[in-house]
Amino acid sequence: MISASARLLRLLALLAARPSWTCAELADRMDVTDRTVRRDVARLRELGYCVDSDAGPWGGYRLRAGSRVPPLILDDEEALAVALGLREAARSGALGGDQAALSALLKLRQVLPRRIAERLGEWDEAFVRLPGSGEPGLRPGMLLELAAACRGGERARLAYCDGQGTSTVRDVDPYRLVHTGRRWYFVARDVARGQWRTFRADRVERLRPTGHPVEITDPPDPALLVSRNIANGPYPLTATVRLPVAVDRALRLVPATVGTHRADGPGATLVDIGGPDADALAGYLLGLATPLRVLAPDSVRQALLRRVEALRQHNADVDPAWPAR
Repeated sequence: MISASARLLRLLALLAARPSWTCAELADRMDVTDRTVRRDVARLRELGYCVDSDAGPWGGYRLRAGSRVPPLILDDEEALAVALGLREAARSGALGGDQAALSALLKLRQVLPRRIAERLGEWDEAFVRLPGSGEPGLRPGMLLELAAACRGGERARLAYCDGQGTSTVRDVDPYRLVHTGRRWYFVARDVARGQWRTFRADRVERLRPTGHPVEITDPPDPALLVSRNIANGPYPLTATVRLPVAVDRALRLVPATVGTHRADGPGATLVDIGGPDADALAGYLLGLATPLRVLAPDSVRQALLRRVEALRQHNADVDPAWPAR
């Protein structure tokens, strides 16, 4: 005879499997008496499950949404489907709150039976993502490892390969994961340098807990830190421009991942934008299609003027052979 708790889980799984059951059907499936079914249904109600019932010989039981979320009973295929859905939601930000999806996936991954966890790993290895369709080169399972480190409150040893291909190993205090819409970034404090740093998740080679507990007492704004580091990243040149719009409008023109913004009075914003050279920065500024003033450096200002003059000359003369529209 199965235990009462196992019987309740079995009953809950049956109720969730289809819209309605009669008492006799449930008793037959569970190999118990009708009285036991009624007693177990009463116990489920005490635990917070909303089980409706209809009186009469053809009446039955049905499970409906309650006022709180009780534990779910999933079979192997359902658990795998939920895990895959949460993983894609976390990677794409499709639900708006990718942190919530990642947190839910982490909790689910920790309680999955080994056979299902192995299948999820097989799916990870089978998927191939085209460049630009998601996080580039992110090793299967790495996102969950980083999320677990952020939740664990424990110092970790990070093996990381930077953009120049240089590999380093350092101790870090994990804090948060940030998704920019294109990539995931790992925010952690570099213990040796005593500085908060951002690391591209796809460049993390290995992360191992050290067993040393850490309490974060001075955390930065992780989204702001990532935005600033991306905007003022390893660019040899930075231009400062003045946009005649408030900061909220300036952020729509130049995203926080491209420039660093600060108000210049009630109706203007100063933006610092990094780029590889003056001509590339001039091309980006021209593409904004909005009035602006380049404050520095002069090389970017002159490059922008050259582009505008070339465009003016290209459109100065109208070919008489081209029909007017």
